[in-house]
Amino acid sequence: MKFKMFFLLLPVSMLMAAAYITIPPLEKNPGLEFITQKDLFETDQYLSSDKFKGRLVGSPEYNMAADYMAKQFSDLGLKPIADSGFFQKLKVEYNEIICPCQFSKVNKDGSIKKYKAGIDYAFRGFTGSGNVKAPVAFCGYGISQPEDGYDDYQGMDVKGKVVMMFKQMPTWKLNKKDWSASLRARSNMAAKHGAVATLFVSKPNDANPQKPIGSVMDGEGEQNINHPTLQIDINVADDFLDGNDVTLKDLQGKIDTTKKPNSLNCSSMALVEVSAKYEKEKTTMNVAALLPGSDPVLKNEYVIITAHLDHVGSQGEVIYPGANDNASGSAGVLQIARAFVKGKINPKRSVLFIVFAGEELGLNGSKYCAAHPLVPLDKTIALLNMDCIGFGDSIQVGNGKSSPLLWNIANANDSLNTKQLVKRTWNGGGADATPFHEKGVPCLYFVTTNSYKHLHLPTDKVETLNMPLYEKVVKLAYLTAYEVAQGSYKRETVKP
Repeated sequence: MKFKMFFLLLPVSMLMAAAYITIPPLEKNPGLEFITQKDLFETDQYLSSDKFKGRLVGSPEYNMAADYMAKQFSDLGLKPIADSGFFQKLKVEYNEIICPCQFSKVNKDGSIKKYKAGIDYAFRGFTGSGNVKAPVAFCGYGISQPEDGYDDYQGMDVKGKVVMMFKQMPTWKLNKKDWSASLRARSNMAAKHGAVATLFVSKPNDANPQKPIGSVMDGEGEQNINHPTLQIDINVADDFLDGNDVTLKDLQGKIDTTKKPNSLNCSSMALVEVSAKYEKEKTTMNVAALLPGSDPVLKNEYVIITAHLDHVGSQGEVIYPGANDNASGSAGVLQIARAFVKGKINPKRSVLFIVFAGEELGLNGSKYCAAHPLVPLDKTIALLNMDCIGFGDSIQVGNGKSSPLLWNIANANDSLNTKQLVKRTWNGGGADATPFHEKGVPCLYFVTTNSYKHLHLPTDKVETLNMPLYEKVVKLAYLTAYEVAQGSYKRETVKP
C-alpha cells in the first residue's frame, strides 16, 4: 500500500545547512563495493519469482520469503533480537484467493464475453466466494447516507443483482461532511441492500484513472465470505452500460455536478466465479536482525534500516510479483546489511535491520513493531525506510520537513556521490516510517520519483527495474546510515 504525497520545496536555510556536513568521497566509504546492481537484481529476482506467489502476508509463500531473509541475516552473523529468534510474530487478517477466478458479461443474445484477469479485472484481496449470474445495477458511489441527504440506493431494487460503483469517493462534500466509507463497508452496504456481488470501477473523469489492481487494503469491518468483490476496467464498465445510452463518464459528470444520485439498471448480466479461504487471524512475522555497536556508550543507541517484505499475492494463475513493491526495498535492506558486515564496518551505534509484514494491509507490521519495539524508541537515533526504490527516474527522500537535519545528511551524501536526489520532501513519515515518526523517532523515507507505473499490477517484474537508479538509492541509504551509525548525527526533535 502507498500514500499520496504533496511535495513542497524546502526552505533555503535547510539546503544551506547541508553544505556544512562533511562526507567522505564515494570511493573512500568502506562497504560500498558490496552494493552492486548484480546482487540487488539477483535478490529482487528471487523474491519476486513465481515461487513466492506475490508474498501475500500470512501465506506459506510469505513465510518462505521470511525464512530466506532470516537465513541471510544469520549467515552474515547478525544477532536475532525478537522473541522468536529473527521473527517478531503478529496476527493479521488473511484471505487466499484460489481457482476458479472468472468474470464475464452475458450479452442480450445469451452469448458470453470473457474478460482477462489482471487486465480487465482483478478481484479485491478480501473478496468473498461465490458463483453468480445476475443483472448489473449502477449505484454511483455506493453510498447510503439518507440522514445526510444522499442515497445511491434510493428508488433502486438491487436484490439479487450485481452492484457496480465508483471505487474512489467523491471529491465534493455534502453538508460539509467528508466521505469516509471503506471499500469493505460499501461492499457490505451493497450486500445489505440484497446485492450478490460488487464491481468497483475507477472514476473516468479523474486524472490518470487507476487500472484494476491487486490490493488487500479494504478497510475495517466484518468480512462477508459469500459476497464477491472485484475491480473492473472502465472499458468493461462501459460494456455493461451498452444499451443504456450513457457512458461512465456521463454518469460521473452528472453525479458530481448535481451532487445527486444517478443510479440505473444495466441491460446485461454478469458472471462472477471466485473461491477464497478466509481467516480472521493468522500468524505472520516481521524479520529483524541486529549488528551490535562497538562504542561502549553509543552501542546503546540504534539506527534502524527497514522495508516491507509482503506484496498482494496471487489470484488463481495471475501472480502479482511485486519486484518494485517491495522486493526492491527488502533486497536493499539485505544489501546494506551485507555492506556493513562484508565491509568490516564496526559501527559505534548498533544497527537494526527489519523487514515488515503486512504493509499492504495497512502498515500492520510496522505499527505492531512501533507498539512493541525491539529496541528502545527513545534510544533510536534514526529510522531509514525503503519502499518502491527500483523503478523511476530520480531519488526522493521523504519526511525531510519533519527531520531536516537527518535529511541534510542524505542530501549532502547525494551531492558528493549519487547526485540524483530531488529537493522535494514532505513531513509526517510515509509508508512504514509513519508509525515510528508518530512515536517521535527521526525518520527518512527513501523512494523514487515516478515509481508507480506498475504498482500492484502483474507487470511489476524485475525486468522493468531501473537498475542504475536502484543501486544509487541503496548506496545513498547506506551512506546515510553509515554516517549516523558512526555517531556524527545527534538525535533531533521531530517536527509534526
